[in-house]
Amino acid sequence: MMVLRTNCGVSMARPFELPAAAPAGEKNQDPQEPDDHALGRSRGGLGTKIHLLCDGQGHPLHFDLSAGQVHDSSMLNEVLVGADDALLNEHGVAMAWPVKLAGDKGYRAAWVDAYLLDLGITPVIPSKANEQRNARPVRFDKAAYRRRCIVECLIGWLKESRRIMTRFEKTAINFAGMVKLAFIHRYFRLCHR
Repeated sequence: MMVLRTNCGVSMARPFELPAAAPAGEKNQDPQEPDDHALGRSRGGLGTKIHLLCDGQGHPLHFDLSAGQVHDSSMLNEVLVGADDALLNEHGVAMAWPVKLAGDKGYRAAWVDAYLLDLGITPVIPSKANEQRNARPVRFDKAAYRRRCIVECLIGWLKESRRIMTRFEKTAINFAGMVKLAFIHRYFRLCHR
């Protein structure tokens, strides 16, 4: 369907269909928008978590948003699957796949170790104080874990963007757009060095 509108005697053709209005008392909502808008209660009040995957040089590869109270490890699968879908070349072959994946103690669980090992990724996650270090299937790599500061620096850089640090956007889709825009800005800076 094509909608024609006139403005000051000029005809403008729009090659798309305008969305239907929501019924009375309801809001128009994007089907991809989460019900909670990726906002949730945590210690500091309402907040959003950015679950981020980057390479060894600190280049962002993929991210997902969740509500503030959602546990970090529950988003691991979504981040890895999203990165796997996003990092394919024109023939559908993965361009990059991690050899090791570093995370903080929030990602420490037996199922995380098993899941990463099944994918062929070595987990670099420190043991919690109350667990046996020798009982884990993989030995902790201290040297590789020291490089985890790369993702922490990326998050610190991202928080320097006032619009991301304070989250002015109501919807998660708009907030994710701002995060993507910040990543695009970062890649442009890399290109113009």
